[in-house]
Amino acid sequence: MNPGVRVLVVDDDPQILRALRINLTAHGYDVALADTGGAALRAAADATPDVVVLDLGLPDLDGTEVVEGLRGWSTVPIVVLSARTDSGDKVRALDAGADDYVTKPFGMAELLARLRAAVRRAAVSAAPDGEAVVDTAAFRVDLVAKQVLRHGRAVHLTPTEWGILEMLARHPGRLVAQRDILREVWGPEYATETNYLRVYLAQLRRKLEPEPSRPRHLLTEPGMGYRLQP
Repeated sequence: MNPGVRVLVVDDDPQILRALRINLTAHGYDVALADTGGAALRAAADATPDVVVLDLGLPDLDGTEVVEGLRGWSTVPIVVLSARTDSGDKVRALDAGADDYVTKPFGMAELLARLRAAVRRAAVSAAPDGEAVVDTAAFRVDLVAKQVLRHGRAVHLTPTEWGILEMLARHPGRLVAQRDILREVWGPEYATETNYLRVYLAQLRRKLEPEPSRPRHLLTEPGMGYRLQP
């Protein structure tokens, strides 16, 4: 059960809204509903959800615009639930700041697992045992404040981006295996989803590296994992 966890479900299909409200409520979630992009942005401000389930095909706004609108002020986890299966749609949603992508038709058990993983990733973790601050020539990672600074200014990261960077920063200079990052950030059921990492590392490099196409600090060890090189 998930007492106290509030989910905002955004979809213009009343049958899907009803089905998700019933199923999520049965699993202990506190559910808020919205059937347009504008209503979703207002509900997110009013209801302060712990996670958002978002359809891309809304009548007033594209779901990607809703993601961008939320990311302007919120780090709430966003799980896209869409009938669009094209990889370009997935990449655009993830680039905009979505944390996960589930295609319709979907199994309720899978959606519930994705929601649990999204909430788990966003939860505040304990302070690390090692160094509290990792400095590179381009940016600083403060593991206690959960903040990244570049040129002295805070850089906005999504919960998933932070989860990956935090794991790398806990082991500066050391190789961290792909499967270990996937298990820690997404959950054990995602240990083989290496495409997720490629997308999110590209996003981190665009935000943090002086030359994203020639990274100096967020390094890939092909077929093995990633390394934060101070």
